[in-house]
Amino acid sequence: MSGLARKLAAVGASTAMLATMAAGLLATPAAAASGSTTQAGKTASSSSATPRPAVSVSKTKASPSHSDECPTRVTFSSRIKVKAYGGKTTVAYRWLRGNGSKSAVKTVVLKGKGVKYVTAKESSTFKGGDLKGWQALQVLAPRKVTSAKGYFKVSCGDEGDDDKYVVNTHTVGAQAWVDERNCEATLIGRITASGTRWVRYQWVVNGRVVDRDAVRVYGSRKVYHVIRPHESLRGWAVLQILSPGDASSNRAYFKIWCRDSSPKVSASVNAPSNYEGDCPVTRTFTGTISASHGRGEVKYRWIRDGVAGGWQSVYFDGRGYGHQSRSVSDSWTASASGTSRRSIEIYGGPTSGTVEGKVTCKAAPPASKAWIQAGTSVKQVEAGCPAGSVTGTGSIYATGPIKVTVTWSLNGSVVKSEDLEFTSEGTKSVSFTSASDGLKAGNARLGIVGGGSTTLDYEAVCVKATDKSAEAKDA
Repeated sequence: MSGLARKLAAVGASTAMLATMAAGLLATPAAAASGSTTQAGKTASSSSATPRPAVSVSKTKASPSHSDECPTRVTFSSRIKVKAYGGKTTVAYRWLRGNGSKSAVKTVVLKGKGVKYVTAKESSTFKGGDLKGWQALQVLAPRKVTSAKGYFKVSCGDEGDDDKYVVNTHTVGAQAWVDERNCEATLIGRITASGTRWVRYQWVVNGRVVDRDAVRVYGSRKVYHVIRPHESLRGWAVLQILSPGDASSNRAYFKIWCRDSSPKVSASVNAPSNYEGDCPVTRTFTGTISASHGRGEVKYRWIRDGVAGGWQSVYFDGRGYGHQSRSVSDSWTASASGTSRRSIEIYGGPTSGTVEGKVTCKAAPPASKAWIQAGTSVKQVEAGCPAGSVTGTGSIYATGPIKVTVTWSLNGSVVKSEDLEFTSEGTKSVSFTSASDGLKAGNARLGIVGGGSTTLDYEAVCVKATDKSAEAKDA
């Protein structure tokens, strides 16, 4: 199946599905429940007082508008001009194609007032054949207006183009049936040609192109497409020949019935592994929000130790038609030993099982301390009187790893400062020597910055001249 076959989302995202999503488990809760800032009290009359924005759209441009090389990628572009009057203005638009198909509706929200511009682009790749066509941009909101058509032409047929091979437009057909057990429909088409050649075709379901491919036809060939919308759906399908020639089958009508079309939404939570170590520590719970199919917003909230948190949301785009999931997380910071529990509640839906995480905080080891041991000594000696010299010794003991600053002060003035770093329990010796006045007594102080200290006195070691005269007279 081609890559474009996977664009079944064009069918799956039909109006019926959107209505189901809005009414089902994926519905957005009321503003009062979710804490939305929408002003529910605003009346229709107050909003209708604002003029409708003026809208215009430029002519669609095809680039390149003509090509004789394949594959060729043609880009269509148009510019929407909106004169807004404030608030939020939603611009909705889609592409109209010359083969009768239409693109999915896209929306853009413009904020504020004044002239705003939206540039819309769409590209298609053509692998071969001769094809002429056009596209136009149709604005649906806030006013409906359609651009002028942008025409293009691709001329890159196979080497056998001169042969009279054409697709018999009268024998192109499509059939469809419904398999209610599997909630799907298989479209079967038969392409016939008057010879052997490549034929480009596409399936159109309810006006949307859902698959586009090319096959080599040997007179006649069947092509298939499977619709799996996951919800009840009815409509029609057409098989269109794009090249060579331009033909369409009759409409094949179908009705798909699904027993349970609403999407199933669930949640699960995983707890972090048990932790033992230093605190505080942050642990993270992880959760998964799952949807069976469809697209839309899912509201959920964390239940933390039995207390509900605020509503949050995740969005599912509906791609792939199958199971979708989104990952979410919630953190827990523990400053002390304990257990925390988490679960996830889906708005209007189920609540996951509860899981718990455990933290064990290790006690911090006692801080190391340092102090001055007994045995500190200070003395003054002669140094050519009246000069003297004061020396001191001491010991610092530490109970474990620690860094301290030790100072020696002489008569109130710091004469030495040094850092001692202990890597383990032990003792370090400290000492100092400083010039002094031998005629004077004084004191020396050994201290630990931020810790204890000890002060010792010392005597004068030199005698004054007057004192010596007095001693001589006495003699």
